[in-house]
Amino acid sequence: MARRFLTSDDLRRMAAGGKEVVVDEETIVTAAAMELARAHGIAILTGRGAQWSEPRPDRGPDAERAQRILPHLPEPAGDPDEVVTGVVVTAVGRNRPGILAEITASLAAAQGSVHDISQKMVEGYFHMVITVELPPGTTFGAVKRHMECLGGPEDYVVRVMHERVFRFMHRI
Repeated sequence: MARRFLTSDDLRRMAAGGKEVVVDEETIVTAAAMELARAHGIAILTGRGAQWSEPRPDRGPDAERAQRILPHLPEPAGDPDEVVTGVVVTAVGRNRPGILAEITASLAAAQGSVHDISQKMVEGYFHMVITVELPPGTTFGAVKRHMECLGGPEDYVVRVMHERVFRFMHRI
């Protein structure tokens, strides 16, 4: 099932004076939308009337098999608020002026130090990979939520991955 995002703009439109918004259980609610809901006392509910909670990540169809046959390659810790130092940021989308500035400004707001950037352009679309060192005490979940709110489905998409996960993923 395709996941949908609920942004602060979506929340403003859907709430329209009400105090409840109903979303699908698989919907990803952006950090900005969560802050807006808290500030205005808007409850984000699922179709069953329960309080919305972040969906579990989809690890793909081979996750269980990989854990059985590759026990010597344990999966990195699953705590999204784990304190990290290295992250890999990817961004993909239509090119336009200012995208690199938006992404690096957000990394600067998290006090991230960019170590390497790789970008490719193909017929008006870009793919960018940035390796970033975060200061001690920075939590992965906060940086991930902040960065993944950038862009949008019509513009560009940003993904943040723990450096250890990236290394494990490319070892196999």
